[in-house]
Amino acid sequence: MSAKPVVIGDLELYKIETGRFKLDGGAMFGVVPKTLWNKRIEADEKNRIPMATRCLLIKSNKTDKIYLVDNGCGDKFNEKMTGIYSLDYDHSEIHRSLASLNLKADDITDIIFTHLHFDHCGGTTEFDDSGKLRHCFPNATYHVNKRHWQTAIKPNAREKASFLPENIDPIKESEQLNLVPDRHTFEEGLTTINADGHTIGQQLPFIYDENRSLIYTADLLPTFAHVPLPWVMGYDMHPLQTLKEKDLFLKDAAKQGWYLYLEHDANHEIIRVKDQEGKYSVRDHFLFEDLA
Repeated sequence: MSAKPVVIGDLELYKIETGRFKLDGGAMFGVVPKTLWNKRIEADEKNRIPMATRCLLIKSNKTDKIYLVDNGCGDKFNEKMTGIYSLDYDHSEIHRSLASLNLKADDITDIIFTHLHFDHCGGTTEFDDSGKLRHCFPNATYHVNKRHWQTAIKPNAREKASFLPENIDPIKESEQLNLVPDRHTFEEGLTTINADGHTIGQQLPFIYDENRSLIYTADLLPTFAHVPLPWVMGYDMHPLQTLKEKDLFLKDAAKQGWYLYLEHDANHEIIRVKDQEGKYSVRDHFLFEDLA
């Protein structure tokens, strides 16, 4: 691997960029007025804000496993949907990102899905030349939280549009699926914490040693602008639950000095937060390379 990793315990961490897309700013910030959120992340003429799909590769020097956390939107969208979401693979693409580390999709042994919304698992499969779906990571075990899996295969009407059949069905039909419990430990220094506000059974990888901890925040904290407690996405299934989960999470993050790795923030990669009598804000921010 050519890039310099962030090393935590026996684990080497590498940033994997898989493209950019855009989502409606109003939906991303729920009840927060545009006059406020637009000052932090500016919307385009269609009211959309830029979004990253920043995944994380974890190489274990103890077990030789190579984990990938999420894999982006994938490239299965038709022309209409590509336009709606303004998918941009000129910026980055998962196979190019892996190649920059001298890796191929075949080298990935495990994929940890935070959850199965399309922008987190769309890269699992692709269409071959004959239009049939094929798995992009043939040697990887797919790790999905047990409770979340039930949500994904039997979604409610509101969340159904995020669980696309072309993403979910191949995972369901494969022999690579492994359902894991809450707070699952993959190996020493790599476990998960769970949050149910955005979607039931979301799991956030927690990487730690005696010196520092890094948490992949997925959709509990999609961008730096979502740090204040009331700034909750309209996409969240249970916003009051998110509010409680964020409060507990950010309190611990501020107290422990956790590094928070942001999956969807186009301009901020890692932040730490501070707690001022229950009001949370960004303490400092870093490029991934700053921690190496």
